[in-house]
Amino acid sequence: MPENESWDYTLCIPNDLRAVTVCRRTLRLILTLHGFIGIADTAELLAAESVSNAVRHTKGPAALRVRRTPEGMVWIGAWDTDPAPPDPPCPLEQVAELEDGRGLGLVRACAEYWGWQPAARFGDRGKYVWCELATA
Repeated sequence: MPENESWDYTLCIPNDLRAVTVCRRTLRLILTLHGFIGIADTAELLAAESVSNAVRHTKGPAALRVRRTPEGMVWIGAWDTDPAPPDPPCPLEQVAELEDGRGLGLVRACAEYWGWQPAARFGDRGKYVWCELATA
């Protein structure tokens, strides 16, 4: 596959916290094989935060989607069965010492772009919380 070609992977996961580790390791493998090891640590962190939110705060299945956009960005999205928008991220300075509540703050701080959008999968309404990372 040419290095500038787009690609797209989706990993469907159960509502199980162990799925976060499966997603992190799968994402690292995908990025390594496509030559993007330089962003793997950041991508893993952001995917883990997004997927753990999807698993912790919903009761249904979830999914991790990772793709290379035509513009050359790596897009990472976590789908869950809750169609409601996520709470706005808190600035990291306000939540740095807390056990939870940092997830979207980390995404906002580390990604070039982030957002959410309604999306249906598996016959369920839900949403994607996504971010984009530059590959250069």
